[in-house]
Amino acid sequence: MGNLEMLVSELVKLPDETPWLEFKHNNYDPDMIGRDISALANAATLHEKSYAYMVWGVQDETHEIVGTDRNLQNIKKGNQELENWLRCLLSDNADFEFQNVDIENKNVGILIIYCAVYV
Repeated sequence: MGNLEMLVSELVKLPDETPWLEFKHNNYDPDMIGRDISALANAATLHEKSYAYMVWGVQDETHEIVGTDRNLQNIKKGNQELENWLRCLLSDNADFEFQNVDIENKNVGILIIYCAVYV
Protein backbone atom coordinates (compact mmCIF):
# COMPACT_ATOMS: atom_id res chain seq x y z
CA MET A 1 0.00 0.00 0.00
CA GLY A 2 1.43 3.37 -1.02
CA ASN A 3 1.64 6.45 1.17
CA LEU A 4 -1.36 8.12 -0.47
CA GLU A 5 -3.47 4.99 -0.03
CA MET A 6 -2.49 4.86 3.65
CA LEU A 7 -3.31 8.56 4.03
CA VAL A 8 -6.80 8.14 2.55
CA SER A 9 -7.32 5.00 4.63
CA GLU A 10 -6.57 6.95 7.82
CA LEU A 11 -8.67 9.96 6.82
CA VAL A 12 -11.80 7.93 6.07
CA LYS A 13 -11.54 6.30 9.51
CA LEU A 14 -12.23 9.66 11.18
CA PRO A 15 -15.82 9.83 12.49
CA ASP A 16 -16.55 13.19 10.81
CA GLU A 17 -15.00 15.80 8.63
CA THR A 18 -12.82 18.17 10.62
CA PRO A 19 -11.88 21.85 10.21
CA TRP A 20 -8.80 20.57 8.33
CA LEU A 21 -10.49 17.82 6.27
CA GLU A 22 -13.19 17.97 3.57
CA PHE A 23 -14.56 15.05 1.57
CA LYS A 24 -16.03 15.69 -1.87
CA HIS A 25 -17.59 13.38 -4.39
CA ASN A 26 -17.67 15.30 -7.67
CA ASN A 27 -17.86 19.00 -6.70
CA TYR A 28 -15.09 20.74 -8.64
CA ASP A 29 -16.24 24.37 -8.49
CA PRO A 30 -12.99 26.38 -8.78
CA ASP A 31 -14.23 29.27 -6.61
CA MET A 32 -15.24 26.84 -3.85
CA ILE A 33 -11.87 25.10 -4.05
CA GLY A 34 -10.05 28.43 -3.76
CA ARG A 35 -12.06 29.48 -0.70
CA ASP A 36 -11.63 26.08 0.91
CA ILE A 37 -7.86 26.04 0.38
CA SER A 38 -7.50 29.26 2.37
CA ALA A 39 -9.84 28.10 5.12
CA LEU A 40 -8.24 24.66 5.38
CA ALA A 41 -4.70 26.09 5.44
CA ASN A 42 -5.68 28.35 8.35
CA ALA A 43 -7.51 25.50 10.13
CA ALA A 44 -4.45 23.25 9.84
CA THR A 45 -2.36 25.92 11.57
CA LEU A 46 -4.96 26.55 14.28
CA HIS A 47 -5.27 22.80 14.95
CA GLU A 48 -1.48 22.30 14.90
CA LYS A 49 -1.57 20.07 11.79
CA SER A 50 1.12 20.18 9.12
CA TYR A 51 -1.46 19.66 6.38
CA ALA A 52 -5.14 19.93 5.58
CA TYR A 53 -6.91 17.86 2.94
CA MET A 54 -9.70 17.93 0.41
CA VAL A 55 -10.39 14.41 -0.84
CA TRP A 56 -12.52 13.69 -3.91
CA GLY A 57 -14.09 10.30 -4.44
CA VAL A 58 -15.20 9.79 -0.83
CA GLN A 59 -18.87 9.93 0.17
CA ASP A 60 -19.30 12.82 2.62
CA GLU A 61 -21.71 11.12 5.04
CA THR A 62 -20.41 7.53 5.07
CA HIS A 63 -16.73 8.07 4.16
CA GLU A 64 -17.09 5.24 1.64
CA ILE A 65 -14.57 5.37 -1.19
CA VAL A 66 -16.75 5.74 -4.29
CA GLY A 67 -14.25 7.21 -6.72
CA THR A 68 -14.50 10.36 -8.79
CA ASP A 69 -14.76 10.85 -12.51
CA ARG A 70 -12.32 13.76 -12.82
CA ASN A 71 -8.59 14.21 -12.50
CA LEU A 72 -7.65 17.37 -10.60
CA GLN A 73 -4.73 18.05 -12.95
CA ASN A 74 -7.06 18.20 -15.98
CA ILE A 75 -9.61 20.70 -14.65
CA LYS A 76 -9.59 24.18 -16.18
CA LYS A 77 -10.94 27.57 -15.14
CA GLY A 78 -11.56 29.28 -18.44
CA ASN A 79 -8.53 28.43 -20.58
CA GLN A 80 -6.19 28.11 -17.60
CA GLU A 81 -5.34 24.96 -15.68
CA LEU A 82 -7.04 24.99 -12.28
CA GLU A 83 -3.76 24.68 -10.38
CA ASN A 84 -2.24 27.71 -12.13
CA TRP A 85 -5.45 29.72 -11.70
CA LEU A 86 -5.51 28.93 -7.97
CA ARG A 87 -1.83 29.82 -7.51
CA CYS A 88 -2.44 33.24 -9.11
CA LEU A 89 -5.53 33.78 -6.96
CA LEU A 90 -4.13 32.71 -3.58
CA SER A 91 -1.32 34.16 -1.50
CA ASP A 92 1.91 32.30 -0.85
CA ASN A 93 0.46 31.55 2.58
CA ALA A 94 -1.78 28.86 1.07
CA ASP A 95 0.50 26.34 -0.66
CA PHE A 96 -0.93 23.09 -1.98
CA GLU A 97 -0.43 20.14 -4.30
CA PHE A 98 -2.76 17.90 -6.29
CA GLN A 99 -2.36 14.12 -6.11
CA ASN A 100 -4.34 11.17 -7.48
CA VAL A 101 -4.36 7.60 -6.26
CA ASP A 102 -6.17 4.48 -7.38
CA ILE A 103 -7.86 2.72 -4.44
CA GLU A 104 -9.89 -0.44 -5.05
CA ASN A 105 -9.92 0.43 -8.79
CA LYS A 106 -11.46 3.82 -7.99
CA ASN A 107 -9.88 7.20 -8.71
CA VAL A 108 -9.39 9.34 -5.60
CA GLY A 109 -8.18 12.93 -5.91
CA ILE A 110 -6.32 14.49 -3.00
CA LEU A 111 -5.60 18.17 -2.52
CA ILE A 112 -2.85 18.40 0.08
CA ILE A 113 -2.80 21.86 1.62
CA TYR A 114 0.15 23.02 3.67
CA CYS A 115 -0.61 24.75 6.95
CA ALA A 116 -0.65 28.53 6.79
CA VAL A 117 2.54 30.19 7.95
CA TYR A 118 0.55 33.03 9.50
CA VAL A 119 -3.16 33.19 10.22
